[in-house]
Amino acid sequence: MPTRRLVAVAVLAPLLAALALWAFAWPAARTAPRDLPLGVAGPPAAAAQVEKQLEQKRGAFEIHRYADEAAGRNAIKDRAVYGAVVVTPQGPELLTASAASPTVAQLLQQAVARQAAAHGAQIRTVDVVAAPATDPRGAALNASVLPLALAGIAAGSLVTMTGLRGARAVAALIGAAAPVGAAAAGIAHSWLGVLAGNWWAEAGVLGLATLAVSAAVAGLAALFGRAGLGIAAGTVMLFGNPFSGAPSAPQMLPEPVGTIGQWLPPGASTTLLRSVSFFDGAAATGPALTLSWWALLGLGAVLLGRVLKARGKATEPVPERDLAPVG
Repeated sequence: MPTRRLVAVAVLAPLLAALALWAFAWPAARTAPRDLPLGVAGPPAAAAQVEKQLEQKRGAFEIHRYADEAAGRNAIKDRAVYGAVVVTPQGPELLTASAASPTVAQLLQQAVARQAAAHGAQIRTVDVVAAPATDPRGAALNASVLPLALAGIAAGSLVTMTGLRGARAVAALIGAAAPVGAAAAGIAHSWLGVLAGNWWAEAGVLGLATLAVSAAVAGLAALFGRAGLGIAAGTVMLFGNPFSGAPSAPQMLPEPVGTIGQWLPPGASTTLLRSVSFFDGAAATGPALTLSWWALLGLGAVLLGRVLKARGKATEPVPERDLAPVG
């Protein structure tokens, strides 16, 4: 038995290391625009020419046409596109939103400026929805993904290890997520000033993000024991964080990584937090539903695990020594 355990550790350790390296390093090494939503606005003939130039980068941009600059600005504020090239009588103009992704805003500036320079023109850049001056590169917001995931894993693990079951476990998970959200909002919004939206909405998002992870951890643990706890924690840490697109954008990651990341709590919470904090809740429905489903399914699994365990005890045969003698 000790020899088997030694072999298992010797085999599993490098496999887990390779998996972690692949999950974190591969998306980062393959970061590039893939059908990145970009608007083009202006007179039809001039806009068509700009669109043709952008389409030379095959698969890089998903072009959306708008009638004028106002429509392009509204599309950015609605999170329909990450930026827009506007053709004006004074020359081309690039609208960006560094609050949506500083990395994408910089990429658009470089790509569009290069295209304009090739045709002997200079382009003016306007940041329609700017990132906070205290966090212009979005580093603090990106750094919040891992702590929230860890907080959720810790809460779910503690509920499991302390033996809480059923409704008590559900109450503990919700009760832990709420102060985590408030504390995170207090640090990110009130102290560091890296969030700029409604404080309570941000606290709600941060709390929901924590609950989505903690409920998943506790729920799978309730159904499958330690194996379920490990599966949930491993999924969030090995796939949720590197696939979240927090440092750039989901459309900057190779597929299907970008899509998968938005189905997992870290990716959905990052997208939702940006929408609530900088875009007045635009495009918040999808990630809010994703986090809600994770939370509800996890809490449901916690309750189901309690029921299944109770039924299992009820159907266990009574040992003969415990049977009362028949007179």
